[in-house]
Amino acid sequence: MTQPSVRAFATSSRSAGESVRPVIVLTGASSGIGLATARELAARNYALVLAARRGDQLDRLARELDPSGSRVLAVPTDVTDDTSRRELVRRTHEQFGRIDVLINNAGVTVEHGRWWDDPDPLRVLRVNLEAPIELVRLVLPEMRRRGSGHIVNIGSVAGRVGTNGMYSASKFGLRGFNDGLRRELLGTGVAVSLVSPGFVRSEMTASARLPMPGPHVIAQAVAEVLLRPRREVIVPRVYRVIALLSSVAPGLADQLVSRVIIGRRYGS
Repeated sequence: MTQPSVRAFATSSRSAGESVRPVIVLTGASSGIGLATARELAARNYALVLAARRGDQLDRLARELDPSGSRVLAVPTDVTDDTSRRELVRRTHEQFGRIDVLINNAGVTVEHGRWWDDPDPLRVLRVNLEAPIELVRLVLPEMRRRGSGHIVNIGSVAGRVGTNGMYSASKFGLRGFNDGLRRELLGTGVAVSLVSPGFVRSEMTASARLPMPGPHVIAQAVAEVLLRPRREVIVPRVYRVIALLSSVAPGLADQLVSRVIIGRRYGS
């Protein structure tokens, strides 16, 4: 079954006499993939609500993308806090009246050392898995009622190929949530997509000794998924081979991931 695209949202809005510019809520918008995605989507003339904890950076980005302040809204948000999540949704409705697209991009990992030595490794699950689920719960009723919308979850190849116990747990979980939600919503007019990046240059991968493209490749993939919804997109494409290898030759994948990816990403 073909999933509806953001073009369909614009068509339905036009028939209802509303704004034809789809409204997108983007979490983790202040850096890395989120920052690149914000710039890409702003260039494509979407209405954007930028969410992240760093309010000063968000404000600067919003002014950069839309000096008029009419099309881009910055909302400082802690995605792990229920009150903060609800305020994000409230302010979006206050400014634009609707939410057409939710992009769950905010994510963290255990940056230094092993996750079992970290004082709070479960924060990775709270940010990467619990927060997207709770945000979907907040926006889904209006999307289902309207019969249109798009949920885009930013996963990871680490959600197919385990590389770090806690981070992979969060991304495997997000992928499972995404697949189940997509099937639950078939026929409702609400699309659900997963964009799974491999390693790209960002604050999260600053210490990795791996060849990596910039986050713009992920931003472009997200923009294309909004126009042509797909179940899952893995970028860069080379990581599709690694994901396949993990399924068909797990022993070989163990050696490749352990020696090359884990060694160079986590320095051990």
